[in-house]
Amino acid sequence: MKDKKVLVIGMGRSGKAAVEALVSAGAAVSVQDSKAVDQLEPSFAAYLDTNGITKYLGCVPDDMGAFDVLVLSPGVPPTLNFIEAAKAAGAEIIGELELAYRLGNGRYVAITGTNGKTTTTTLVGEIYKASGRKTEVVGNIGIAVISKAIQADADSWLVTEVSSFQLETIDRFRPVVSAILNLTPDHMDRHKTMENYGRAKAAVFKNQTEDEYCVLNYDDKACFELAEREGCKAKVVPFSRKEELEFGAFAHEGRIVIKDETGALVDICGCDELQIPGTHNLENALAAAAIAYFGGIDRDVIARVLRTFAGVEHRIEACGEVNGVRFVNDSKGTNPDAAIKAIEAMKENIILIAGGYDKGSTYDEFIGAFGSSVKKLILLGATAPKIKETAERMGFTDIIMAEDMEDCVAKAYESAVPGDVVLLSPACASWDMYDNFEQRGDHFKSCVKDLQKN
Repeated sequence: MKDKKVLVIGMGRSGKAAVEALVSAGAAVSVQDSKAVDQLEPSFAAYLDTNGITKYLGCVPDDMGAFDVLVLSPGVPPTLNFIEAAKAAGAEIIGELELAYRLGNGRYVAITGTNGKTTTTTLVGEIYKASGRKTEVVGNIGIAVISKAIQADADSWLVTEVSSFQLETIDRFRPVVSAILNLTPDHMDRHKTMENYGRAKAAVFKNQTEDEYCVLNYDDKACFELAEREGCKAKVVPFSRKEELEFGAFAHEGRIVIKDETGALVDICGCDELQIPGTHNLENALAAAAIAYFGGIDRDVIARVLRTFAGVEHRIEACGEVNGVRFVNDSKGTNPDAAIKAIEAMKENIILIAGGYDKGSTYDEFIGAFGSSVKKLILLGATAPKIKETAERMGFTDIIMAEDMEDCVAKAYESAVPGDVVLLSPACASWDMYDNFEQRGDHFKSCVKDLQKN
């Protein structure tokens, strides 16, 4: 990248990290963002000035042919007109993940899928650390890949949660082990069709060779068929919660087991020994076991971590009890399928808080999963009217419309009786009211703490 003219688009977490890495690499860096300069963090704005970086804030460059490379933040669609103009003029379009792969060191484990990415990535990271490997857990999980890749050496492992947005802008990125956990509708506002969405996810294995591994969900046919449809060259390792396999990871007589390439059956641990609730978390554990085992980690290490791993923040996270009413934070449930899994894990007596930014999802299957488990639905955010209309059309009418999170928690508690669970699982992104799902989950938890004080 030395002396290349590079425009970094989007000044979020990954964009800032990309700017700093590119400056260190000797590139001629410019930045673009829809924000005005006074909306940037003052310390970062000062960094831009100190390093003589050209800023296009609240505007776009007049001459997009002036750049050799564009580095897009994940939230920036590559189809924007000024990006297309740069591409037509010969600029290379990449993302921060690709930049990290080029400028940094280390070997990669890359985990994607519609749901379960954060839990599985965190779990795999814990297994790799427990094995004694030098490990960083990075990516869509909240730590810019490049911030750790440029500090890594040849012995480092970067266990990376990757989104479809990040995978749209890779070129050479190549993990040693890749995984696609599942494939259900999400981000249709950006990808438009499931075929496009699946193709974006399948990019995780596009550069792998026959010596490397790709872990795929055998029970999710749309996911598993990506290997053949998109030409996966890596050794495909299936995992299944429902079927006994000739090769791969599966549940057998209440145990998590792996059948390896020699046909030997390797026992890992009991399914009931997992600390994380729900059948979806059994799938996450199977995927993690496969990723780690075929990544060369001893089964005893895998078993020890699976038995002790307690889950991640904002994903079916118990966050308090008030007068016999439990509160559970599943702010990471940012699409209908993720929220369905949380409902299934809680089982019954649920007062559900949902709604948020509209990613173009439909909610029939979400409402259909309520059964007798969901007693009341409390809605907020941009999608509240859309979800309400779907629910009423499907015969669910015990609905409260709320103004904000404080109102949601107050109304949920007023409606609850001892033994009920107030579950925040929005089935939507957070961007209409919050910067991210973490901020939304933290707000929910602070509202619960306020209840506990009264």
